[in-house]
Amino acid sequence: MPPLMERITDALSAVRNPRTGADVMAAEQVRDIATTVDGKVRLTLLLAPDDDATLVRDVRQAVERLDGVIDVRVDVRDPAQSEPTPARRAPSPPMSQSTAQPGKSRALPVMDAAPAPKPPPRVPDPVQYPNLGRIIAVSSGKGGVGKSTVAVNLAIALAKAGKRVGIMDADIYGPNLPLMLGVDAAPAVRDEKIIPLEAYGIKVISLGFLIEKEQPAIWRGPIVMKIITQFLRDVNWGQLDYFLVDMPPGTGDAQLSLVQATQVHGAVVVTTPQQVAVGDALRGVKMFERTAVPVLGIVENMSYFENPETGKPIAVFGSGGGERLAKECDLPLIGQIPLDPRIQEGGDTGRPIVDAEPESKAAKMIQQVAQRVMERLDERYR
Repeated sequence: MPPLMERITDALSAVRNPRTGADVMAAEQVRDIATTVDGKVRLTLLLAPDDDATLVRDVRQAVERLDGVIDVRVDVRDPAQSEPTPARRAPSPPMSQSTAQPGKSRALPVMDAAPAPKPPPRVPDPVQYPNLGRIIAVSSGKGGVGKSTVAVNLAIALAKAGKRVGIMDADIYGPNLPLMLGVDAAPAVRDEKIIPLEAYGIKVISLGFLIEKEQPAIWRGPIVMKIITQFLRDVNWGQLDYFLVDMPPGTGDAQLSLVQATQVHGAVVVTTPQQVAVGDALRGVKMFERTAVPVLGIVENMSYFENPETGKPIAVFGSGGGERLAKECDLPLIGQIPLDPRIQEGGDTGRPIVDAEPESKAAKMIQQVAQRVMERLDERYR
């Protein structure tokens, strides 16, 4: 059997870039292939903004199929970034590297090789997508507050109100919409457009449809921007009234990428009553204000638990946090969603509570949130 490095380069030579038609080895898109004696492989893939993000998956799978390979790591890098000038070869143990040859991988440079200075790339102007209707970002300052749950149920509530709704999973590091909506299939491609999947009357796209469940998304800002732009531009959404974007928690690359990619008509910020969540949510509100995105209101999730025997509310996570945040930011508190075990069950089984238990207090509150969101957008964009 040929050496592993030779088999890797042969396998990658069969992987073609859909944009250029060239194989990734001949085009020198694959760099720095390194292997260990027990079959671990690491390489760098140069992915331009116009390249299809699925090329990462194709490269990784081509290497994974080889006999003797037990693990593959693909480091994605923007080719526009300057490359360091190697001062000397990096030591070979514990990873063995191929020599620098045309069409082959290059030896890894040492860490102290300084890159040449390069001006920062120009931020693209936002693109208008009138077919998407009004674009709403559903965001939170921290994880674990039920942001995706609110986004999914809000989208279904809007659809039940007779609106044409799409939802995009921009949480590329933890795409949960496939599980929450009970859909998990590779979307079809027709006329060079991705066909979104549908569930509960809404159209949905997620990175979770395109990568394996256990595959971590270890991507930096330029790749995040590319994925968000591709989901906006290359998915056949049809004509929508509302387009919801389930953002990752925090105020990082995805949030900035979205507001740079297109006009966001409004944001809904989700928090829970306790102060640690409120403090993080405040930073999220300020981030949207600085990027000229109007915040439509605050949603306090897990607001209280209703005692099944007495009907009295129990403040499991404290109380008043959402109201304090709304007052501090001069924003309306557009909903206080109670803590209901059926919400969690619906998220795990793909049966969102707005559809599964439409008469429950939680579902009715989310329907009220949907109504307030529509009213706030109508006030602003008449």
